[in-house]
Amino acid sequence: MGTMIEVRQLEMTYRVPVRGEGLGAAVRSLYRREYRAIPAVDGISFGVDAGEIVGFLGPNGAGKTTTMKMLSGVLRPTGGSVAVAGFEPWQRKQEYLKRIALIRGSQPLGGPPELTVMDALRLQQLVYEIDDGAFRRSLSQLTEMLGLGPLLDRQLRALSLGERMRCGFAHALVYQPQVLFLDEPTIGMDVAVVEATRAFIQQYRDTTGATVLFTSHAMADVERLCPRVIVIDHGQVRFDGALRALVERWTPYKVMTASCGGHTRVPWDRFGTVTDQDGATATLHVARESVPNVARSLLAEFDVVDMAIADPPLEEVLGMVFRERVAA
Repeated sequence: MGTMIEVRQLEMTYRVPVRGEGLGAAVRSLYRREYRAIPAVDGISFGVDAGEIVGFLGPNGAGKTTTMKMLSGVLRPTGGSVAVAGFEPWQRKQEYLKRIALIRGSQPLGGPPELTVMDALRLQQLVYEIDDGAFRRSLSQLTEMLGLGPLLDRQLRALSLGERMRCGFAHALVYQPQVLFLDEPTIGMDVAVVEATRAFIQQYRDTTGATVLFTSHAMADVERLCPRVIVIDHGQVRFDGALRALVERWTPYKVMTASCGGHTRVPWDRFGTVTDQDGATATLHVARESVPNVARSLLAEFDVVDMAIADPPLEEVLGMVFRERVAA
């Protein structure tokens, strides 16, 4: 399928002014400024193939949004190289801008409140020079995916936040970009809208073949959409690979929850590390290779009425990744 996004030794270092305490230092800074270099992105490299949906994860301040801004051409890096769809993003060529979209969840559809949703979409048609046939096809597709039919004739002032979010997606995608940079796209949405947004992102990729780089602190978004993840911390790549491989590498255990009937007394610590217990119900961390034997033993020896086995939550896995970085 080919590589759509290629990043090589990408760097972004900010120069921030610093000064000491006190009036004297404040006066001196008027004549001689001192600066400190703050690396936000520190030599990261990765590639994304056409049609992939890749989760781009890390704690606050890891460099995710800075990287997204460089890939979309908003920022020019201080080092390294980037090619997106064959373009150098910060040249901001019109052909490039027509092929990408940077969508931030904290920025729903805006504009003069008197405009209708259709007015805003028609304005986008003019800006991106979309011919009428392509506009109608794209609008029909997005209207079906996002359920926009009842909203097209309404003024922006009359939309709820969730409706503005959905219309914001249509506004950003009506020109059918091939590469989506999604920065926390579900932030601030209620549960129903979040689920609809996840389904839409998957459907848009399946329908158009778009490439998606996706940041989110909502781990359910990542687990639902991203077979592959790139984890960065302190501006450096800590992991790049399959989501399942990430979980297995940093958490050599599964989470087992079992409930026994009646007044059964179970020596739970025989079977794993007990993390929670309430009466005859316990949650254990069990070594991955021991899970089948532990499950058989519990079922054979005790009156087990319910049992569930799962991987640890992704938040827990990432916490272990970042703690290992600090410890090192």
